[in-house]
Amino acid sequence: MAAERTLTILKPDCVRKNLVGEVTKRIQDAGFKILAMKMTRLTKDTAGGFYAVHKERPFFGELVEFMSSGPCVPMVLEKENAIADFRELIGATNPAEADEGTIRADFADSVGENIVHGSDSVENGKIEAAYFFAESDIVANQA
Repeated sequence: MAAERTLTILKPDCVRKNLVGEVTKRIQDAGFKILAMKMTRLTKDTAGGFYAVHKERPFFGELVEFMSSGPCVPMVLEKENAIADFRELIGATNPAEADEGTIRADFADSVGENIVHGSDSVENGKIEAAYFFAESDIVANQA
């Protein structure tokens, strides 16, 4: 199987709780390579653009408010079976339903503030990564 890429965002609650290092360590310990990473603060417009797929959902406004409430850390990750493996690592969106030992079970407070975003498909991973990083920002073929 070829390596896949996925995008994660360590959300404002992750940064606020000073968990960026711990979550990043878990990601790397699970075999993911970090190909790009930065700290940024989304505006309401950029958060709304990123989550536009959810625009008609009742939680959209709260999501945009939360994602623009403080700094976040987007990363491009690479690994074989990256999408499925990452979603397993982070756990269910609702931390109360997440398996023990997953990032969300260990650190998230609620469905709305659940520490981390993970792409749901290879295609969306590419689209989402391009939202934050130019291809020239992505350092591939690491030793």
